[in-house]
Amino acid sequence: MNLDRRTFLKLASLGLLAIAAKPAIDLLTRPEIVRALGIESTLPGRLAMAVDLKACTAEAGCHDCILACHSVHNVPDIGTAKEEVKWIREATYGQAFSGQETQYAALKDARVLLLCNHCDNPPCVRVCPTQATWRRVDGIVMMDYHRCIGCRYCMAACPYGSRSFNWRDPVPYINDINLNYPTRTKGVVEKCNFCEERLALGQPPACVEACKKGALTFGELKPGTDIQRVLSKGYSLTRKSQLGTRPQVYYIV
Repeated sequence: MNLDRRTFLKLASLGLLAIAAKPAIDLLTRPEIVRALGIESTLPGRLAMAVDLKACTAEAGCHDCILACHSVHNVPDIGTAKEEVKWIREATYGQAFSGQETQYAALKDARVLLLCNHCDNPPCVRVCPTQATWRRVDGIVMMDYHRCIGCRYCMAACPYGSRSFNWRDPVPYINDINLNYPTRTKGVVEKCNFCEERLALGQPPACVEACKKGALTFGELKPGTDIQRVLSKGYSLTRKSQLGTRPQVYYIV
């Protein structure tokens, strides 16, 4: 990142203020901070994911991506449908694409991978009263577990059911805690974060790394990238696109 002296001093001042509260990388990805500093061009482009439905459903019963995601992020296995916490889950094509079922009738019984869509126009962000959820300039919709007060407005606003609420302390329901990622507490909301902590280390999302079928492609939506090439070769859908949320998880049919 090439910064002039004035911008560097601004960053340094903001970094000192943020150290006690949260990692500086989170602060520097808040849109209002980026716009104020004029450094948006130095940050990553719009991130998105593509799911190849044919490749994803080629092997029945495969849940490698779900297991990897939930293991890395300390997602508890509560054991009851009412209190389940899921970052990635499955549904039938008809459930995932309600209102679009007849478009691809052959897929009506296919199992579809569901996760946070990291929308360009996320309604969850607009309704959060504490700014516990916000959208980074690269498109990732983030969660600050310390700011979350458990009002669940974001859950009500999300049309995709992508968020989960911790009805109880999740720690006793985690088999093998990953010490590199924080556990949550009772009364907070959580969801997929596109593995932003792995991206910061130059690693792909855990689900993409775990998928050996090549069904998941992740990256910046710009010419020459893998995801752009994958999307240009076939027809893709997004969930509930009529709502204007502009979801950034694409399903290749």
